[in-house]
This record gives sequence, structure tokens and C-alpha cells, in this order.
Amino acid sequence: MTPQRNTEAGAEAELPEYAGQYHLESCLGSGGMGVVHLARSASGMKLAVKVVHAQFAMDAEFRGRFRQEVAAARRVSGAFTAPVVDADPEAERPWMATLFIPGPTLADHVKRNGPMPPAQLRRLMAGLAEALRDIHRVGVVHRDLKPGNVLLAEDGPKVIDFGISRPKDSELRTETGKLIGTPPFMAPEQFRRPREVGPAADVFALGSVLVHAATGRGPFDSDSPYIVAYQVVHDEPDLTGVPESLAPLVLRCLAKEPEDRPTPDELMRELRTVSASYDTQPFIPAQRAGEGPMPEPRVKEPEPRFGRRTRRNVFFAGGALLLVVGGALAWTLSLKGQPTPSKGATPRTTADAFRAWEVKLAPEDGSAPQCSYGAGKLLCAQPGSVFALRPSDGSQLWRHSVGRTPRNGPPVLSGGLVQPLTAQLRHMEALDPASGTTRWRRAMPEYNGMGLAGGMFLLTAADGTVTGVDSASGDSKWRRRIPGQRTPYFTAFPGDPLAYATSTSDDGSSTHVTAVDPETGDVRWDAHLKGTLKPFGATNGSVFFLSADETVHGETNAVVRYTPESKATRRVALPVRRERPHATVHGDVVYLLAAGGSLEAVNMNARKQLWHVETSVSRGSAPVMDGGHVYFTAADGRLLAFDAGTGGFIGQTPPRLSPKADRVAAALPDPVLVDGHVYAAAPDGTVFSVDGHDPSRW
Repeated sequence: MTPQRNTEAGAEAELPEYAGQYHLESCLGSGGMGVVHLARSASGMKLAVKVVHAQFAMDAEFRGRFRQEVAAARRVSGAFTAPVVDADPEAERPWMATLFIPGPTLADHVKRNGPMPPAQLRRLMAGLAEALRDIHRVGVVHRDLKPGNVLLAEDGPKVIDFGISRPKDSELRTETGKLIGTPPFMAPEQFRRPREVGPAADVFALGSVLVHAATGRGPFDSDSPYIVAYQVVHDEPDLTGVPESLAPLVLRCLAKEPEDRPTPDELMRELRTVSASYDTQPFIPAQRAGEGPMPEPRVKEPEPRFGRRTRRNVFFAGGALLLVVGGALAWTLSLKGQPTPSKGATPRTTADAFRAWEVKLAPEDGSAPQCSYGAGKLLCAQPGSVFALRPSDGSQLWRHSVGRTPRNGPPVLSGGLVQPLTAQLRHMEALDPASGTTRWRRAMPEYNGMGLAGGMFLLTAADGTVTGVDSASGDSKWRRRIPGQRTPYFTAFPGDPLAYATSTSDDGSSTHVTAVDPETGDVRWDAHLKGTLKPFGATNGSVFFLSADETVHGETNAVVRYTPESKATRRVALPVRRERPHATVHGDVVYLLAAGGSLEAVNMNARKQLWHVETSVSRGSAPVMDGGHVYFTAADGRLLAFDAGTGGFIGQTPPRLSPKADRVAAALPDPVLVDGHVYAAAPDGTVFSVDGHDPSRW
């Protein structure tokens, strides 16, 4: 069979007959990276096969980008994308095969049929929000969502082409002098701060895509990409023609600052209240039946506040370009030099004396410093050293070398001394909080596990014997076995005088909990509770546990509260099982952050979930809260804040990525809250402080 020919400008004259084992039947389209073919497998399954252009196949950097595309597409394959069937990024002509999805792109549909009516727009917005939720949940930022990358399938929109996507918790690299993305659908931060692009950029693009679907043009429209870029960064969007019921939500998606945009989860929630006519009918039934375009109902034009641009706006944008016509580099700098303030921002008063700070330490292993607060200092550790910082400005007060032994959490203040908590050392030492000098150093008995409760170290030997060591002196105070616990490992919580050991029955049906007085080793109470339980907090005389479902790979299915005084147990089932959640308790409300970014609040008294939000953080620390806000850190070094009452996103700090982004830290540092200030650390070695009263200013 002779090779296929493609007459499109810029495409190769000769196209291959096969990609791997897949027979290429016809050309579906050609883009900047390659040609997409309709193909069939040996069994006759229809596939869409993307084959890289020949001139790029020899480019090592391009092959790297293609590998990234394949990896991202495989991570997000599911209900809202085209599933990857096979790929070979190392072939002479790299290729990737996905399931063929019949249906036009959104760009083709609008070009052929004109703007969509409101009901279809709502379904499109809901479908894209669901798609972005799933994409972000696995840690990917698309970065090029546009009408040409949205397929209109019968069961809803599918997002395709992950050619410039990036994992949002890895190193983001951009090429000098190159614009990555499609300007009419790029977010302001993609022009101003390309290394800080996160999931919110995809939400901005969703807003632009909706305007295109509703009007046939974008919210920022010009023949010049330079003018479009200026408008995206500085001008208000033109929403003329967008249905009045959707315009406010689209406007929120197009907010200049990432933190002002809704999350995909919030979009789906709000879309359900936009109109009683919201439904889940097939996406484009008229087109699938071969009928013509549906007429768009007459709607009232939005109020001028939605940003209809005037001739003066465009003239000013053109005038700005005259100043930078010498080159794109100068234009890029002009955009970076003019940040857009958040709506509703108010200046700080002189009475507010807080000043944010950050200090960058040399990271040794690509992991973030771990910090706690004690003796009026921020006490931090990195592999090899422990140090103290002044909370007001981050200046280093002292540093103490502890060798290269891996640390076991942050140093803490116990017995009036700084305890480095280095792991598995035959010798332990305690430091003077004022100077960092060694106050005592002792040889310890052999131990497999170490806990710190009150003023005592609890060291568990291989035979189950526990030794209590005074943290103020380093002296051993008691040594004994704990009844009912073969090899007890202890957990303790701030403000609680007891330490807790747990052991689970062989079949996982029950957990034996023993509460021990760390000063003496005496058992204060003992209980057998239903299920596989792990303690995570104690408050108001109760201990809180996460309950794991051992039949589903140990996923958490409930939160349990046990009150020893009354021996009362309260179990609240989670609506959805959560994978490896971190949890904290404040009063009677438990806050959980699961792997994949699911954040939720559970009221133990009311026995119900208060709220749930998908944060799009692939991996986070344990959440901490101050009564009004919930904070946690992400793997890319961001500190995020959510409203404790509603789950609404409030603010986040920029990513601070490790120079060794290919390494995954074993644990992420928990934020530290002191007097309304939040202290956090990042994988690039930075320790920083921000004002906890108003995270929207971060």
C-alpha cells in the first residue's frame, strides 16, 4: 500500500503507513507538534494516533516534551479525556495512540453552527469543570485549554492535547524567549509569572473558552497576539453576548489573580444553582442527529460592568505596544512590571506592624525544612543540622550540627530544652534554646521506636519493653512492659498529658487502645474499639481516630471519637472513602486532607460532613487551623488557606520548587501558627512567614 499523502501546508508530503502495530487510515488534522491520524488496531478498534513531525523527531528537547505529554495523558485518562491505549516516545517518529472519540472540536462546532444556546453552555461549563477537577486531582495542569482542544462527544466534552501540560508539584521550566500557550486563552500569570502557573490558569482558560462558545470570539479579541496579551493582563473581559445567568460566574473565572478564581469543584456546585433548567441531557443531540444549529434564545445583554471594551482601551493597548515594538523581550518585561491588584484590596494601616519575610537555606536533599515553635523561637531542622530563627524577621540565631542522620520530624521544646528528634541514634542530645549548645548527651538503650510525650521520651525496644527517659536531664526514669501491647509505639498530642499505643486484631475488626502516663508508664485507661483505628488528635477529654477499611486497601471510611470518662464511642462515616488522609481536630470539627487534594470538614456532634472541596493539590501536609482558616502546604512549596466554615479557597503563596524536583520528600512540613502569623517551609530550602489574618493578600 502506498503511503498516504497530505496536502495541508506545512505537513510532511509523505506520511507513515503504520505507527507501531496500528494501521493509519486517514488524516484527522495537523498541528504544530504532529499529525493526528484515524487508525485501527488489529481487532478493528478505532484510534486517534498522533505522530510527531519528522523535523522534531531529532530534537532531544522536543522528545522530552512529548514524553511529558504521554505521561500526563496517561495520568488523566478517564471519563473526561481520551484514554491512552499505547505510545512509543522513543520511536524514530514518536507516536501516541488514544481511543478515537467521535465528535467535532468546540472550535469546529462554533465555526459551523454559531454560538451555543444557554442550556448547552451550562452543560459545557459543567463538563469542563468536571474534566479540570479530574485533571488537577492527579497533579496535572493543562496550560493550553482552548476550543480546539475540547472534543464534543455525545456524553460530554473531552479535553485533549497535553502537549505543554506540567505536573503542578514539579519544577516548571519555560524556554527563554518562547511563549508557551495560546494567547487568547492564556491566564495573566502565564505572561507575567510563567514559572508560577498552577491549576487556576486552566480555570481562566475555561472562562475564555465559554465566552468563545457563547459568542464566537474570545473575551480578549485582536488580530495581534501582543495586543491580546496586554488585554489579558490589564483590561476587563468583554462578555457581551454571554447569557446573563452565566456571565457573573464566567467573570469570576477570568479574574486577574489566580486566588480570585473559583476551583472546578466550586464551579460545579454553583452551576447547579444557576438555573432550574440545568440538566444532564446528551451534549449535542441536534448535531448527532444531523440537524442544523439550534437557535439561541434572545437574552438581555449583560450590564456594562462586565467589561465591554471601548475604542480608548484598544488605542491604549496599541500605544503601549509602540513603546515595546523593538522586541518581544521588552514587551514581556513591561507586562511583568505592572502587576494587577486584586479587586477589593485595601491598603494596610500603619497600625499593622506585621511584615512578611523569607529566608532561603541551602537544601541538601530536595526536602523542606521542618519547623516548630518554642521558647519564643522558630526551631527548624534539615538533614545534618538544627537551627533557630527569630520569628519577627527570620534571622538565624544559632545552628547546631547533628550529623547526617535522617530527622524524625521537627525539633521540639521539651523539658525546657530543644530536642532534635534525630532517628535511630544510640546517643541522644538536648540543646540550650538560647545558644544551641549541647546541654546533655546520653547513650540510649537500643530501641526500634521513639515517641515524645509531656517531658518524656518513650523508647520501645524490639522485645516490647518501653523505657521512659526524662527530656530535661536525659536520665532513664522507668522501664516496663505495657499490658496488652506487644510492641507499643506511642502517639501524643499537644495539651494532652497522655500517650497512646494502639494494636489491631489480626482480622482488622478491632483496635486495642492503651493510654499511658508518660511520667510513670502507668496505664490510665484501656479500651477495645471496633475497626482498624489510628489516633490523630485529642481534645476536650476525647481521643479522635481515623478508621480504615481494610477490604479496600486501607482507605479511610470514617472518623471515630472515643470519650474514656463515659466510654462513649461516636463513629461518623465519610460520604466517600479517602486515600491516606491527614487530619486535625478543632473542637468537635475534624478537618481531613486526603491524597489527591480532597479537603473536608466533619462535625462529630451533628454526625455529618459540613463541606467538601477539591483543592487540586496532589499531595499535602497535615492541615492546621486557627479557628477561622485551614492551612496546609503542598509538595511544590505553596502554603494554601481555606475558610474553615465554608471550605472556600482564600489564598496561596507562590510555589517554591526544589532544585532536585525529581526527588519526593518522605513528609511535607506542617505549617506553624503563632499569634496570627503562619510559618511554613518549602522544598527549595525556604522558610517563610505570612500574615494569617488575611490570606487573600498572599
